[in-house]
Amino acid sequence: MKADRGENISGPVGKLAEQMGIEILEASPERVVGTMPVAGNEQPLGLLHGGASCVLAETLGSAGANLHATPEGCAVGLEINATHHRSATSGTVTGVATPLRLGRTIATYEIVITDEAGKRVCTARLTCALRPAKQD
Repeated sequence: MKADRGENISGPVGKLAEQMGIEILEASPERVVGTMPVAGNEQPLGLLHGGASCVLAETLGSAGANLHATPEGCAVGLEINATHHRSATSGTVTGVATPLRLGRTIATYEIVITDEAGKRVCTARLTCALRPAKQD
C-alpha cells in the first residue's frame, strides 16, 4: 500500500485482511479507520477471535506507518499487544489507529476497536520499524 504522505488511500489491504473482510475507510499517517465483520472471524464460542482483533489492529497501524514512511521507506511490524475489554458476537467492529509516536526509525500506533454501539472491544498498540525502501 503506497501513497504520498497525507494522501487518503483505499484498495488492497493484503490477502489475510481481505479474507477477513477488512476494509480501510480512511487513511493518513495521523489516522487510519477500518472495519471488519464479526461473522467469519469468531472463535469456537461464537465471540470475535482475539487474533482477528490483532489482525485488524496491525492492518490499520501498519497502513499508517507505511504512509508515514513513504516515499523514502516502508514499515515492518516489531511488536503488537492487545487488551480485549469485551466480546463482540455480531455486526461489524471499527478500528481507529492514531499515532503515539511518528519518528524517523520507529512509528507507534494505538488502535481502538469498538462495536456497533461504540463500546470498546479492544485496545492495541503496534510498533513498526521504518526501513529504507528496496530499490529495484
